Amino acid sequence: MANQRSRTHFGYRTVESGQKAGLVREVFDSVASRYDLMNDLMSLGIHRLWKRIAVELAAVRAGQRILDLASGTGDLADRFADLVGPEGLVLMTDINAAMLDVGRDRMVDRGHAGNLAYAQVDAEKLPLPENAIDVVTIAFGLRNVTAKEQALAEMFRVLRPGGRALVLEFSKPVNKPLEKIYDLYSFGILPHLGRLVAKDAESYRYLAESIRMHPDQETLRGMMEQAGFERCDVHNLTGGIVAVHRGFKL
Repeated sequence: MANQRSRTHFGYRTVESGQKAGLVREVFDSVASRYDLMNDLMSLGIHRLWKRIAVELAAVRAGQRILDLASGTGDLADRFADLVGPEGLVLMTDINAAMLDVGRDRMVDRGHAGNLAYAQVDAEKLPLPENAIDVVTIAFGLRNVTAKEQALAEMFRVLRPGGRALVLEFSKPVNKPLEKIYDLYSFGILPHLGRLVAKDAESYRYLAESIRMHPDQETLRGMMEQAGFERCDVHNLTGGIVAVHRGFKL
């Protein structure tokens, strides 16, 4: 019989830990081609503002080395490539090859070249040395990671002293009325959008469930502190539907 440590959540289901990455991969293989369109529809375009705020909090400077985990179609990497300039480097990564392919094509279309690199990477096992990166970001990806504590520890390890990590993720609404409206939208409307636009209601039902299973603001702050980050702060956006967590390696 499997012990508790060998099991994890995939949405509301409990699965073997070794199964989760494959199940998540199936979800994003299914939605990759319509991911940007669905983001706009799901958030009414507000995800662009959330990402803009995360980029501002990252305070990226020219010449820096940036690691963007779970890059998806590259919204953050796109902005970072402009900010670091020709002397800097943005490493755009995702564990899912289909998402990374879509993101790479998009970056080529936008004219990015010399300061962007691409790699299929597992956030729990970063193929980088210690103290190599100035800023690490992960946007709407941590909730899909099986061992979140391990991913945070890896983010801390590869950061140089003085560097920072940012986690942009769905979180817990700060008041009950908003929470009720959000639940109605997530479970009543979102799967129908997924069925109509991406031809996949189940993947979007999983995404809604994965948001509910993700640690709340204070729990995630504590996890970052446990990984070694200091001066951790939380920036609630849209009433806490989304939050940016930021921590420093001092």
